[in-house]
Amino acid sequence: MLDFYIIDDKQVKPDFPEKAGLVFAGQLDEKAFSSLQRKGIIATRFDYYTDFRLDTALIKQIEQIILNKGLQMDTDINSFIQILDIASNKQSGLIAYSD
Repeated sequence: MLDFYIIDDKQVKPDFPEKAGLVFAGQLDEKAFSSLQRKGIIATRFDYYTDFRLDTALIKQIEQIILNKGLQMDTDINSFIQILDIASNKQSGLIAYSD
């Protein structure tokens, strides 16, 4: 699974999200992640097996792409939207840890 946590854009990447007090935002399995990449929602530069970050500006871009493509009702995208919404509501970025 790919676990997403809320993180401030300026915060240094912690080794262990729970010990750093990061708030869990949700998770994606490999199938959903691959589907999001095929649909152009998550850039191919991000790898499911490598930790990565999405800053607030990139989250806004992803949300706009989803709206522009009219994919809000897609099952995989809907799960990801919930994760993005948590970050947007807290005005923070996301960090993904692959486990």
